[in-house]
Amino acid sequence: MIKIGIIKTGIFFLNLIYMFVKLLSVKKKVVMISRQSNMPSLEFQMIQKEIGAQDAETEVVMLCHTLENGVNSTLCDKVRYIFHMFVQMYHIATAKVVILDSYCIAVSILHHKKSLKVIQMWHSMGTMKKFGYTSLDTEEGSKSEIAYAMKMHKNYDYVFASADAYKDHLAAGFGCDRDRILTMPLPRLDLLHSAAYTEETRKRIYDKYPQLKEKPVILYCPTFRKNEEAFEEALKNLTQAIDYEKYNFVAKLHPLSKVKVGKEVIQAEEFSSFEMIFAADYMISDYSCIVYEAAVRHIPLYFYNFDMDCYTDGRGLAVDYYGELPGIISGNPEVIVEAIKSGQYDMERLAAFSDKYVVPVQHATKDIVDFVFKLM
Repeated sequence: MIKIGIIKTGIFFLNLIYMFVKLLSVKKKVVMISRQSNMPSLEFQMIQKEIGAQDAETEVVMLCHTLENGVNSTLCDKVRYIFHMFVQMYHIATAKVVILDSYCIAVSILHHKKSLKVIQMWHSMGTMKKFGYTSLDTEEGSKSEIAYAMKMHKNYDYVFASADAYKDHLAAGFGCDRDRILTMPLPRLDLLHSAAYTEETRKRIYDKYPQLKEKPVILYCPTFRKNEEAFEEALKNLTQAIDYEKYNFVAKLHPLSKVKVGKEVIQAEEFSSFEMIFAADYMISDYSCIVYEAAVRHIPLYFYNFDMDCYTDGRGLAVDYYGELPGIISGNPEVIVEAIKSGQYDMERLAAFSDKYVVPVQHATKDIVDFVFKLM
């Protein structure tokens, strides 16, 4: 109760300060805010470029600052983030449109001008696990009392979804009405369809790792686990099941993962998981949303769900895992590797999966920017 009292007091004083900040004039400005990274995402950069191409007079401000552990962050990190929030408050108060790719404290807890429009452009192409209000009080979710005190995911005027299939889940996760959710895939969809980006990305990867041209590439993109003991053993079993005479094996672990991999495994730390999709012939994952991007690229998908019970009994999954996902699903790595070796795959089912969960538009970035300008 003491913690909740402190939160409510803090929100009161921030709104008191914000009341004076809101006296500043609104500019022709779009503000993009993220807690995902300290650097602007690919999506933010693409939107900024398109805005500049359409109207060079529109100011674009990007505010990217991580708070990795949220309310459990160190005091020093919290103090730094509070100062960053004052910067956010100024730009939000003087903007016409705010675009988010994650939860933003300042957007949710403050009382904004009626003229402000807030867009939640969630950072993943789709959803796989429960999140937000659908994962409260689970091991990986937020505490309900904290979430409600912090007004988590409030004040969104619009939420973007990659397809209609996500709308009910996003509405539940964000605690918003379904009619606020618009079918608007992320800008990175343009890159997934781009022959020029594919060629340029492959060249950069092959220049650094020429061996990837010599044999088919199996790309492993697992979800991050807070408890990595079981994952470490599962990864070891998977790496031992790979036939390195026939395949290259690339493992893209989460940046926070402390698990070590064998010398046969390529980690390609210079490249993101997204970039490595363009050099992959097969993808193994589990509950990661990157599978939607791989599906758009028509990359055969395989699902190594060695700890399925942890998700079904804990945080929970948002999809009919066994009914919806294309490709072999198994906790046994040898079953998955044998399926890859067989060369048999239902590509029609993969295409149906992709089309259901990612609307195949050809100009996602332009669609988003056109919508933003309509709000201004």
